[in-house]
Amino acid sequence: MLLVYMLIMAVNQMLWITFAPITTEATHYYHANDLQIGMLSMCFMIVFIIVSIPASWVIDKFGIRIGVGTGAVLTGVFGLLRGVADTNYTMLLIAQIGIAIGQPFLVNAVTKVAARWFPIEERATASGLGTLAMYVGILAGMMVTPFMVISNGMASMLYFYGIISVISAVVFLIFVKERPLTPPCLSGQEERALVFDGFRQTLRTRDFNWLMLIFFIGLGVFNAVTTWIENILSPRGFTAAQAGMTGGLMIAGGIIGALVIPIISDHFRKRTPFIIMAIAGATLGLAGITFTHSYAILLLSGICLGFFLLSSGPIGFQYGAEITYPASEGTSNGLLFLMGQISGIAMIFGMDLFKSPGNGSMTKPLIILIAGMILCLVVSFKLKESALLQDQNKH
Repeated sequence: MLLVYMLIMAVNQMLWITFAPITTEATHYYHANDLQIGMLSMCFMIVFIIVSIPASWVIDKFGIRIGVGTGAVLTGVFGLLRGVADTNYTMLLIAQIGIAIGQPFLVNAVTKVAARWFPIEERATASGLGTLAMYVGILAGMMVTPFMVISNGMASMLYFYGIISVISAVVFLIFVKERPLTPPCLSGQEERALVFDGFRQTLRTRDFNWLMLIFFIGLGVFNAVTTWIENILSPRGFTAAQAGMTGGLMIAGGIIGALVIPIISDHFRKRTPFIIMAIAGATLGLAGITFTHSYAILLLSGICLGFFLLSSGPIGFQYGAEITYPASEGTSNGLLFLMGQISGIAMIFGMDLFKSPGNGSMTKPLIILIAGMILCLVVSFKLKESALLQDQNKH
């Protein structure tokens, strides 16, 4: 179940990031400007803000088969439509919006799948693997797409991705199951409040409000830095290739972090120490990217930022689901992702707005982001350990 979920999640994220590494080629192919090509990725953040809460409701009301299945079908159908669009930019944008509508049906179910199929002492690991699939999809899209366009052309690349989308959706629909034969959790922990019923309790939970602030800043930093990585580094003399390598290593570091740190968290049955550690490490990595003129230190900083910042995601999602129980996993998951999408849009435009008018340096807005990460670190010390996890430890 986890494998088929990870497959469709990775494909959806690969479709999201497709045009980011081939912006120049895409502008020529579709006779469009940079902003129009950027909108093919930006629309995912905009659509997420609108669709996130309804998607969480569908997941919690109708379950994994229908909720995640909706995202899988949208990914498959509109992924194939991108190939059919040929050079028609309008049809391509419609296809991207269709895939974007499917995204929250997939990503908002990370902790739902973990809670439905795994005991609590394994859920951070399961959430980590689910989140890991997102990073793998992003990395594959960034690294594979340029080579496919150079080798086979834009149209062939889009058709190939479309076929993969359809196959992945069909595989998910064939193998998806709602729940295991034996409940993985203690008696009484199976039922959760539906998304709207759980909102009041979720937003009245002090630690969850602190966690939303951490996600607002942390996910926003990730979205902004990955979007502007070339613009961040070029004023200091780094090339586009060096910027691409830094971005790639940042995602690769995140993949390793999302695989390793949640396992350790489950082993020690602790969440908050690893959230604190992740924010501290990510802050150091961001500082390195902001100030260094050394390529070696830049690469190390990229790995450090990705490893710690992206590994905090699955632990944070699981921690949020635990501290807001019995509110649904879809509610907590959706709210945390929503925070990151809102801040991502704000920080992306803010960094462009406040960059130096002379050489385009983004050092000043990056210093503001570092200050935000320091605020996250201070706030993280206020988080109390999950009571649900402590109850499980007693058993």
